[in-house]
Amino acid sequence: MLVFWKQGLVFLSVPKTGTTAWEEALAPHASIAVLDPPDLKHAPLYRYNRFFRPMFEKVGPDQRMETLAVVREPISWLGSWYRFRRRPSMAGKANATFDVTFDDFVNAYLEGNPPAFANVGSQAKFLEPRPNGTAVDHFFRYEDQASLLAFLEARLGLRIALPRSNVSPEMELSLTQDTERRLRRKCAEDFALWDGISTGGH
Repeated sequence: MLVFWKQGLVFLSVPKTGTTAWEEALAPHASIAVLDPPDLKHAPLYRYNRFFRPMFEKVGPDQRMETLAVVREPISWLGSWYRFRRRPSMAGKANATFDVTFDDFVNAYLEGNPPAFANVGSQAKFLEPRPNGTAVDHFFRYEDQASLLAFLEARLGLRIALPRSNVSPEMELSLTQDTERRLRRKCAEDFALWDGISTGGH
């Protein structure tokens, strides 16, 4: 999570949406860069609302802080998790995905109590608006990096050079029609969130 106090912007770090590269590029310009531990780096909206927002309102009651988040197409997002957990350093770990196909991974993800290797959460839950009205102000699609770059350069007054960081290994992934139908049905909120973001963000 990156906080730009003077510009009134908080960049939430949704896992597997390329935020590591943005953090590398922007952390030197941020008022606060939360890079560790992972539970704080990847603070979902409910945790931002509970811990960070009250602190900001206390020290700067006249400073409105807007939030920004990147959302990835849900099948691509799950594919990134699957590939990430097949990198060589995952050998011997309980959440490695070496011994399952992508289709197996997605079906395990859809279980009520998914096994460790498929327990990766939900983008929709991560960004779910809070009962007190706290919600994400600016959404961008992961697949539309140009619009996100243009927004951040204008908002922050910077020229940004974006590195490639934390990239999962490339591989062809596919789902059976039945698995994809099941995924779209059970994770309808995730697909609706991504579908609702227009080109150029909102």
